[in-house]
Amino acid sequence: MKKEVVRDIMTRHVVSIAEASTALEAAKLMTEKAISSLIVTKDDYPIGILTENDFVKKICIKELQPSNVIVGDIMSKIRTYADPETPIEVAVQRMINHKIHRLPVMVSGNVIGIITVTDLAEHLRTILLIRGGLEGQTLLS
Repeated sequence: MKKEVVRDIMTRHVVSIAEASTALEAAKLMTEKAISSLIVTKDDYPIGILTENDFVKKICIKELQPSNVIVGDIMSKIRTYADPETPIEVAVQRMINHKIHRLPVMVSGNVIGIITVTDLAEHLRTILLIRGGLEGQTLLS
């Protein structure tokens, strides 16, 4: 059986925003695209990630005005990443070790995808369905 790698389950469509943008612009973009995170760039190079959680902890709780907050000031720095050929279990371990819910997938300094907890849950569901189907066939044979 083929070893499953990050490329097999990553979300390929990744949306980015410049670090100098406002949190309000980021929130509008996330709402428009129906996504929960953005890759933050400086001179087109990925430097961080902005999540819904950042909005709650760094804007809402502090009662800040989103139009006065710069994305670069509230983003989380990219601490780790995977390449497309990273085994899924290695990516999961990195996410656990760094206590993150999203792992950028990068090639030559460019983000080409992202692995999210949702991607992992869908992958696990598929494995369980296949395993259940195979066990069901074995019992019926």
